[in-house]
Amino acid sequence: MPFIDLRTTVPTAPEQRAALKAAFGQAITALHKTETYLMVSIQDNCELWLGGEKLPKGAYVAVSLYGSASSADYNRMTDLVCSILAQHLGLPPEAVYVTYHPVSDWGWNGRNF
Repeated sequence: MPFIDLRTTVPTAPEQRAALKAAFGQAITALHKTETYLMVSIQDNCELWLGGEKLPKGAYVAVSLYGSASSADYNRMTDLVCSILAQHLGLPPEAVYVTYHPVSDWGWNGRNF
């Protein structure tokens, strides 16, 4: 049950959002999850500040998942997320923050896993 929440400073077209969703669906396998239950949220035109400065091009990505993964898996996922955002939105990796939120209780379809 992974959830990827992307907030980016740049505008995105519908085709870009679809491409991001598909790329995240492939990348989530780095955390031993599949796209089957992946939920993605894309919020564009956000105002983000880093080091007290407004970012013209940047992103914050929160990845929540049922269970947890190893540090090596998280590192691989961060690399993939930064590559995806650079490819699809032209965002520099140094302006992308990624956080991970392992969850022990996750509900869906009227029950918890």
